[in-house]
Amino acid sequence: MEKKQKRYLLQEDEIPRYWYNIQADMVNKPLPPLNPSTREPLKAEDLYPIFAEELSRQELNQTDAWIEIPEPVREMYKFYRSTPLVRAYGLEQALGTPAHIYFKNESVSPVGSHKLNSAIAQAYYCKQEGVTNVTTETGAGQWGTALSYAARVFGLEAAVYQVKVSYEQKPYRRSMMQVFGAQVTPSPSMSTSAGKDILTAMPHHQGSLGTAISEAVELARETPNCKYTLGSVLSHVTLHQTVIGLEAEKQMEMAGEYPDIVIGCFGGGSNFGGISFPFMRHNILEGKQTRFIAAEPASCPKLTRGKFRYDFGDTAGYTPLLPMFTLGHDFMPSNIHAGGLRYHGAGVIVSQLLKDGLMEAVDIDQLESFEAGCLFAKSEGIIPAPESCHAIAATMREALKCKESGEEKVILFNLSGHGLIDMASYDKYLSGDIQNFTISDKDIDDNLSKLD
Repeated sequence: MEKKQKRYLLQEDEIPRYWYNIQADMVNKPLPPLNPSTREPLKAEDLYPIFAEELSRQELNQTDAWIEIPEPVREMYKFYRSTPLVRAYGLEQALGTPAHIYFKNESVSPVGSHKLNSAIAQAYYCKQEGVTNVTTETGAGQWGTALSYAARVFGLEAAVYQVKVSYEQKPYRRSMMQVFGAQVTPSPSMSTSAGKDILTAMPHHQGSLGTAISEAVELARETPNCKYTLGSVLSHVTLHQTVIGLEAEKQMEMAGEYPDIVIGCFGGGSNFGGISFPFMRHNILEGKQTRFIAAEPASCPKLTRGKFRYDFGDTAGYTPLLPMFTLGHDFMPSNIHAGGLRYHGAGVIVSQLLKDGLMEAVDIDQLESFEAGCLFAKSEGIIPAPESCHAIAATMREALKCKESGEEKVILFNLSGHGLIDMASYDKYLSGDIQNFTISDKDIDDNLSKLD
């Protein structure tokens, strides 16, 4: 019987020592974020009132391809890195596909998702600057959980605004944040001016990442010695996440293969960029032909149906203006269970890459995503987060195309987190209480027209 290796792991001394900054290698650099008051390109110091200074510099760095990982951050990575690269033999068999499917299992981190890769870095830089308090938003709760834990590691106090519908759908995420010592508030709330304005206009607003970002940014601006931290969208966040793809490069080499297709679910871009950008540099610099596919929810289709333009990253208009594919910053997404993907816009790097044809995007209905997640659980033994189910669904689409064509393509996707805190969502799916949500082109156009 042929011996098949299932998992590929790196030794601790092989964990990457640098993050990869794809902006340095891009032929067409992302357009600059704009100061919302002056409409002039941002300078790093413009961000200092909100973000730690080193994070502000990383955000706008378009020249240095490699950024050294501080040793204290790398030491914390050793708590759970390297994460396994896994050959999905069970899923391949279930699909009857000749494709070789691999996944990077980021669910093995202490908080159950990839979000800790940036949370540790951001908390470290805040601590180095003498900050005592950090604040943030969270959708499904994975980022809030990661930031709560990282803040505790570095002795910081954390305040998290969790999107209200997720606060109610996912009570155990809230509990995890509180166990780590964070203060958790459902957003929109009456604790900030932004929240009060939203609730005054729409008393039953269920919240979005845009509303939660507004509240967290306001708190950071008005609280002494407090900085805002972000779990996705911005370039420095995706930079930290490239540890995923850099490990995967080495592990794919151990497996003796190289991906024809790389797939990640898409909310703002951190996990998609984290798995994709290290491989994408070989397309840019060496002419490789790997395809990169971002899988977003059909109910929040900024990459597949949004417009490229400058827009705010939050609902209240506190953030810089970002050049991105967007549905409009006051877009109110449907109450899908993949709360981490309910965001109106895309990161500036991904937006430029999509414009340049270096990546693709697909949208996935909620029912298709849960169907894919259940098949993955049955065949690989891991119940995936609802967000990760979108990447699995896109992977299954490509694997079934290989079944039709007979091609043995190599497909790599990022399992961004497990779904063990999301079982209420699976209960609803299994009982038939989950539906697909759609949005019309007219609704998208009407929402974007408000920005003109």
